[in-house]
Amino acid sequence: MSFGEIDQLCINTIRILAVDMTFQANSGHPGAPMGLAPVAHVLFNKFMKFNPKNPKWANRDRFVLSNGHACALQYILLHLYGYDMTMEDLKNFRQVNSKTPGHPENHISGIEVTTGPLGQGFSNAVGLALAQTHTSATFNKDQFDVINNYTYVFTGDGCLMEGVASEAASLAGHLKLGNLICIYDDNHISIDGDTNCAFTEDVDKRFEAYGWQTFVVEKGDTDLESISAAIEKARKVRDKPSIIRLRTTIGFGSKIAGTGKVHGSPLSKEDAMHVKSIFGFDSEKSFQVPDIVYEFYRKTATKGAKVEKEWNILFSEYENKYSSEAAQLKRRLTGKLPEGWEKSLPTYSPEDKAIASRTLSQTIIEKLAHVIPEFICGSADLTGSNLTRWKDAVDFQHPSTGLGDYSGRYVRYGVREHAMAGLMNGMAAYGTIIPAGGTFLNFISYAAGSVRLSALSHHQVIYIATHDSIGLGEDGPTHQPIETMAHFRALPNMMVWRPADGNETSAAYYIALTERGKPTIMALSRQNLPQLSGSTIGKAIKGGYTLLETHEKADITLISTGSEVGICVDAVKILKMQGIKARVVSLPCWEVFDTQSKDYKLSVLPDDIPILSVEVYSTLGWEKYSHEQFGINTFGASGPYKDVYKKYDFIPEGIAKRAAQTVEFWKDVKPIRSPLNRAFEQLI
Repeated sequence: MSFGEIDQLCINTIRILAVDMTFQANSGHPGAPMGLAPVAHVLFNKFMKFNPKNPKWANRDRFVLSNGHACALQYILLHLYGYDMTMEDLKNFRQVNSKTPGHPENHISGIEVTTGPLGQGFSNAVGLALAQTHTSATFNKDQFDVINNYTYVFTGDGCLMEGVASEAASLAGHLKLGNLICIYDDNHISIDGDTNCAFTEDVDKRFEAYGWQTFVVEKGDTDLESISAAIEKARKVRDKPSIIRLRTTIGFGSKIAGTGKVHGSPLSKEDAMHVKSIFGFDSEKSFQVPDIVYEFYRKTATKGAKVEKEWNILFSEYENKYSSEAAQLKRRLTGKLPEGWEKSLPTYSPEDKAIASRTLSQTIIEKLAHVIPEFICGSADLTGSNLTRWKDAVDFQHPSTGLGDYSGRYVRYGVREHAMAGLMNGMAAYGTIIPAGGTFLNFISYAAGSVRLSALSHHQVIYIATHDSIGLGEDGPTHQPIETMAHFRALPNMMVWRPADGNETSAAYYIALTERGKPTIMALSRQNLPQLSGSTIGKAIKGGYTLLETHEKADITLISTGSEVGICVDAVKILKMQGIKARVVSLPCWEVFDTQSKDYKLSVLPDDIPILSVEVYSTLGWEKYSHEQFGINTFGASGPYKDVYKKYDFIPEGIAKRAAQTVEFWKDVKPIRSPLNRAFEQLI
């Protein structure tokens, strides 16, 4: 494929549309789209495999715009190729309820992952490439390469400064993901101006050290042949990821090209007219697309539809020969779990021995691994502590290492919590994998940027967060989470589970696996927890339930989670000797409980008696469910866990004392009203 005048016209059309979109919105980033227009044109027309009429085609190539502030470029491409993106959508750039928000979001047809926080898209791309590698190793047979695609990612100076990108790049190099091609927009500009002020490292040598193949294109603004040749060479490197350093001019064509001024602000009217004029467009008109440009791009889209049609024929032949594999792949792509999988979830009775919830989780993982083949687990270098690996698991590794193979389902993320979360977002987005990854609960905070995007993107990702409290003991306050749960409970669309026993742990996994559009954090204990009378999977899947009820009208409700629920049950016995009748509510998941009906919630938390919350975390947030809160609003302490619990008075006697004080205080308060009713009244 040679390049000619039509290619230049297409590229310049992209540039002026980016100028018009940001100018009309009086907001946005025109510079990067203007600089990246040539490589985007070459990549999508010559190399990318996609069908705009079926954006979710299983064997499409994946494209990630890690420098998501350049999203005008991606929206323009979606429009020109005929995705569900109209010219009116481009004109509504960055407006409320538009399909063209200020950074790419994965609910928009044609966009694989939500990007914008720099470095996140890069790590997502590594996850997408990992998922493709595993899926192809699992399903491809003989001559049937039914899953065979590339992941392409555009990234910028800002992304490569971010730590999460470094973590992900290191892991991608170790795993030898040859289906991953990164195009680095080396324009030497970030918000602060020339990157010489902060970023002078040799990126090529850095990525070579990570185990990547590196290429350089010096004239990324004009040399289409060199761009094409570099991508072609990168596609032939099958045992390493590749990065193409593309020297571009930010805002190419603008009077302020090559400066920080064109990064994050629209061009002036005069400059916008200047750009259109030098590129051969009418300087007085906006949103111009020559018919020949539409025709050119739609021809590429038609070719993509043809490629999918050919793939469908191949898949039919594959299905005839490998019916069970084809059926499993189709099931995964539709998001359906294997029939009857839930029967593998263990149940417990009060007579069963006390077990740490991280060990309960391990038992479940052992069972799930054999009934849900798309379940892939891993750990950020804490396998023996998180208990995330099943007995006969095979590691996901390049076969040459002798440590595993690409069909393996256990990922060794190394000490890279943030990259682990970013990769899992990409793995979930691929569509054939349900990823789970472990670390300590306190270190989920290391991954907070990616965890937030799990929730925002509605990715089904499971975070297995062990050592969930001061109960981890001797490692002390550096490892003991206090504010962590308040942070992640505040995240919209995030299920944070803290199970109190075996049945609640099974319930947590049941909901995590059946809620396709929600991520989950499971806060699991290091210390043993008793199996509680009154707990069942059926009750716990509602997120909150009455564990212990009184035969007479109660004086107080104790509401708690995780390891403190059993202590509350013991406190009830002390209160009974004092003539105080107490009931106990377990609230393992606030997010799920909040979705229940008002009547159900008020049956669990009645509005005529006081409620005391008990949890060894910050009390922030508990005012939503309780009148009084017993928690820890300082950092923890180092020592044997029972001694640490005693130090903070989280023992039956300490809870009973506070419950008695609460009952006494509330005797003269009429009516009591539950926090739930107050919240409902405020809503009304």
